Amino acid sequence: MRCVLQRVTEARVTVDGETVGEIGPGYVALIGVSATDTEADVKYMAEKVPHLRVFEDAEGKMNLSIEDTGGSILAVSQFTLYADARSSRRPGFTAAARPEEANRLYEQLVSAWREKGLKVETGRFRTEMKVHLVNDGPVTILLDSTKLF
Repeated sequence: MRCVLQRVTEARVTVDGETVGEIGPGYVALIGVSATDTEADVKYMAEKVPHLRVFEDAEGKMNLSIEDTGGSILAVSQFTLYADARSSRRPGFTAAARPEEANRLYEQLVSAWREKGLKVETGRFRTEMKVHLVNDGPVTILLDSTKLF
C-alpha cells in the first residue's frame, strides 16, 4: 500500500462540480492499493500516518503528529500510485489491486483512522475527481507499506 501525504491548510475534492469531501488543516492522503496488499498493509498505514510528526511545534520544528494537532485527513483513492512507466511511454497498472479489493482495503484504512478518533473525509471511489488543496510548507511524504521508500 502506498500513501502520498501532503500537509495542507485546507483541501476539498469535487465530483462533477459537487464537493464530496472537505477539510481544514491536516493531510491530503492519496492512497494506492497493490494487488498483493493485505490487512497487514492497512494496519501499517493505519498506525504510521496518525503518528508521523510533520506538523510544527511552538519552536517551528516538525515535532507534532496529526493526532497532536487535531487535524483532519482527506483520503483519496488513487490507483495510479502503482503505475509502471519504466519500459514504455504508456504506464501499465498491473501492480494495482482490482477495484473491488482496492476499495475494500481503502475503506478499512479509512475506518481504522476514524476508529482512532481522526476526522476523515473521502473522495468518491472510481470517479473522476478534482482535488483542490493548499499545500502547507510544502511538505509531501511518500509512504510504502513494504518500506520500499
